[in-house]
Amino acid sequence: MAQLPAGHVPLIQSLLQWLRPGPRPIPDEDWQHTCQRTAWLRGLPETERTRLRELSTTFLHEKTITPVGGLLLQERDAVLIAALCCLPLVKLGEAGLQGWSQVLVYPEGFVVPQSEVDEDGVAHEWEEDAIGQVSHTGPLLLSWHDVQAELAHPHEGACVVVHEMAHRIDMLDGVLDGTPPLPRDWQQAWAADFQAAFDALCAQVDAGTETVIDPYGAEAPDEFFAVATEYHFSAPDLLEQEMPAVAAHLRRFYGEPPALPG
Repeated sequence: MAQLPAGHVPLIQSLLQWLRPGPRPIPDEDWQHTCQRTAWLRGLPETERTRLRELSTTFLHEKTITPVGGLLLQERDAVLIAALCCLPLVKLGEAGLQGWSQVLVYPEGFVVPQSEVDEDGVAHEWEEDAIGQVSHTGPLLLSWHDVQAELAHPHEGACVVVHEMAHRIDMLDGVLDGTPPLPRDWQQAWAADFQAAFDALCAQVDAGTETVIDPYGAEAPDEFFAVATEYHFSAPDLLEQEMPAVAAHLRRFYGEPPALPG
């Protein structure tokens, strides 16, 4: 068979893309069930909920959601996971889906091996309990038990899926530092305001003072950003009260938080 000239390669690629099945629409009943199941979705304006549905459709087309450890998930559970993953992406868009391809869902919390080389060059290894985890190119790991528990208490500043997606967004510029890709002038203001709030939280934790915001945010700047993101979606009034500058940046970055019922 005659070989097509090199100039035809883009045409072949276009044909392959045209022949590849497109995203399968989320059935109306499944989407309505997901929204009824999730106060954070019900609290979005209709236009943003429509955009979220589009992003969730793309997510389900591009990502693999795999239950492990004997867990069984229904098709509607996959729609729920996709919607929660895409919740922080309504304004950012599909750029937030780049660089990874799989979600692993455990029945409950799981153990994650950790390693670190100290300043003397000595390697240390240990294990940590976790309910969620991401790495730069690896899968997103979730505890299904905790996902469901947080849905039952949507006002408490906790959403492990949103937390891990905040890390994904943070990694888009290649550095996990608590600052997502931003225009230079905004990045400078963001860094200053987040650093000030992070330092204040760390000072409270170091002093043994009970904190309103989850003290896990004092672990590192990237964890502070992820924890603050959880509060933006699930306890925005509390975040505004405690850290108004941080809340303002997150409203600008993610859009207005969901209107949660009292």
